[in-house]
Amino acid sequence: MQWSALPLHVHRLNVRLTQANDAFQLRKSRRHRPCRGLQQSALAMAVDGQHIMVNACTGKMGHATAEAVVRAGLSLVPYSFTGSSEAVAVGNVGVEGIPVELVGPERRQQAMEQAKHEYPNMIIIDFTLPMAVNDNAVFYCQNKIPFVMGTTGGDRHKLLQDTKDAGVYAVIAPQMGKQVVAFQAMMEMMAQEFPGAFSGYNLSVTESHQRTKADTSGTAKAVVGSLQRLGLDFSESEIKKIREKGAQLDQMHVPENALDGHAFHTYALTSPDGSVSFEFQHNVCGRQIYAEGTVDAALFLAKQVHDKTEQRIFNMIDVLKAGAMR
Repeated sequence: MQWSALPLHVHRLNVRLTQANDAFQLRKSRRHRPCRGLQQSALAMAVDGQHIMVNACTGKMGHATAEAVVRAGLSLVPYSFTGSSEAVAVGNVGVEGIPVELVGPERRQQAMEQAKHEYPNMIIIDFTLPMAVNDNAVFYCQNKIPFVMGTTGGDRHKLLQDTKDAGVYAVIAPQMGKQVVAFQAMMEMMAQEFPGAFSGYNLSVTESHQRTKADTSGTAKAVVGSLQRLGLDFSESEIKKIREKGAQLDQMHVPENALDGHAFHTYALTSPDGSVSFEFQHNVCGRQIYAEGTVDAALFLAKQVHDKTEQRIFNMIDVLKAGAMR
C-alpha cells in the first residue's frame, strides 16, 4: 500500500483484492505480533479433528465456503440445512467429491441430533438468506452449537441478544473477507485518532456487486460511518449502487468473468477547491476471499470453545487481532 503523488496534488490509495493477489495487508507492529510458532500450534490444534457444517451448500457463497472447508483439511459434516423447496428441488449436492445431504426445515431437528452425536465438536457456518438469519440463530442457540453467522440482514440486535442470552459461542460479522475487514478497521482507527480531519471535503461513494444483490453494501455503509467521523457530510442514501452490466464493465472496470461475483468499492474525497483529492478502492473478484476468511473465523471460534474463554460473541476484528490465520 503506497501513497503516490499525481498532478494537482492528487493522492490515490488503491486497494485491489482478487483471488490471485491480496495487495492490502494489515501491518502490525512487531511488539504486538503473536509468536508465529504459537499461531501455527493453535491452528494445527483447531484443524485436527474439527467438524464444520455449512448451511446452505446450495447457495454460491455456502458452496464456496464448503469447498474452502475441505481445502483446509477440515471435516465437512455431510448435512446442510436449507429451505424445504430447495431440499426437494435440488436433492443432494456434492462438495469436492463429498456427498452432502440437504435437510429441509421439517427434518432439521432430527438431523441436528444425529449430527451432534456423530460430530460432537461441530461448528456451524451460516450463509443462507437474510429472512432466515434470526430463526436459524435461535435454532443453533437452542441446540447449543457454536456458529459463524456470515449471512447479512435480519434483526441484528435480536441476533446478538439471542446469542448472548443463550451463552453460545459465535462469530457474527457481515463482512468475512479478512483484508477488507482490516481496511475497515484502518478507516475506523483513523476516524478515532483524527476526527474531523477531512472537514469540508466532498465525498462520493460507488459500489458495484453482482446484479442479484439488491441491498446497498454493508461494507460501504460501515466505511461511510468512519468517513462521517472524519468530517465528511455524507448520507448512506447517497451511496451509488451499480448493478447494470454496462456500467460495471465501463465505469467500474469489472472483469466480465467476475460479473456474477464481485465487490468493487470506490470512495473519492475532494477538497472544496478541487485541488486535492484522495481515493480509496477495494475491489474483489469472486468469493474465495470471503470463504477463506470464514474458515479462519471457524478455526478461531473452535479455539475459543476449547479454551472456554469468558467472551463468547466475537466479530472479524477479534479474528484479525488473534493473528492465528492461515
